[in-house]
Amino acid sequence: MTNTRKRAEDTCPLAYQCRLPLSTHTVNHLAELLRRHLKAIRSRWRILPPGKIAVIVLTVLRHDQRLADMAGGNDVSESTVRRWRDELIGLLSAQAPRLDRALRKVTKQGGRWS
Repeated sequence: MTNTRKRAEDTCPLAYQCRLPLSTHTVNHLAELLRRHLKAIRSRWRILPPGKIAVIVLTVLRHDQRLADMAGGNDVSESTVRRWRDELIGLLSAQAPRLDRALRKVTKQGGRWS
């Protein structure tokens, strides 16, 4: 019996059990964040392109998908998926406005907080 690592015809290399409704803008935004981060830290490469990393991380975050399931279906280790998840969460949180600034902006626009 011979084992082949080729995918059958037009199959998608991303393994996931159900449809994940994502906007192109969301995936592109995360992928661009990751590209800029990789350029800033002068990382030479990743095993998967930033777009696929973004989809895997969004899958893990949105559906609480097990890291081992996502890792096995995409030929990476569980610790790699965990690192990607933590890295993208850090990149997104760095972009988020501070709470005091956000509340001040809401107040200026006529809103209020309690």
